[in-house]
Amino acid sequence: MFERLGGFAAVHAIVCEFYGRVADDDVLAPYFEHVDMRRLIDHQTKFIASVMGGPASYTNEALRQVHARHPIDRAAFEAMREAMRESLLACEVGEADCAAVIEEIEARAPYVINRS
Repeated sequence: MFERLGGFAAVHAIVCEFYGRVADDDVLAPYFEHVDMRRLIDHQTKFIASVMGGPASYTNEALRQVHARHPIDRAAFEAMREAMRESLLACEVGEADCAAVIEEIEARAPYVINRS
C-alpha cells in the first residue's frame, strides 16, 4: 500500500492534513501545545508509512513509552483515529486502504491509551 499510494511524499501530505485537523480539534489540540511539530510530523510520517507496509517500523513497546507521559483516554484516541480517517479520505486514499490503515491504528490502541 505504501508504494502504491505514493511513498513518503503521499504519507507526509496525509500527516500534514492530519495535524491541521488536530490543531482545530478541542480534544486533541491541547496535547500538542508545546510540541516540536516538525519533529512530530517526521515521526508520524514514519509511523503511518509503517502501518501502510513502508520501510519504517515502530514496536508496540516504543509506542507505549512515547505515549506514557500523556494522559490519553479512549475519547482522545477515537478523536485522533477519526481525524486520521478524515485526513486519509481528504488525501484521496480509497475506502479499503483507509479502513486497513485505521484497523492497524486501532490495533495499537492498548499501547497508546493509558487512562480510563
